[in-house]
Amino acid sequence: MGMNKNTVLAWATYIMIIVGLGLIALGAFRYNEVAGWGFASVGIGFFAIAWVFNALKGRV
Repeated sequence: MGMNKNTVLAWATYIMIIVGLGLIALGAFRYNEVAGWGFASVGIGFFAIAWVFNALKGRV
């Protein structure tokens, strides 16, 4: 199976969404202190980077 640049960006987008959801879940359900806010904000950052990767599909 050959993977071109758009396929790699699509896989990276899906992986980053899964990791972002995991980090937000850790912040919401596992850590009740200030660390939970940090996990959740990093998860939102992963969503932002995944959005950029999705926007780059077809342009690179």
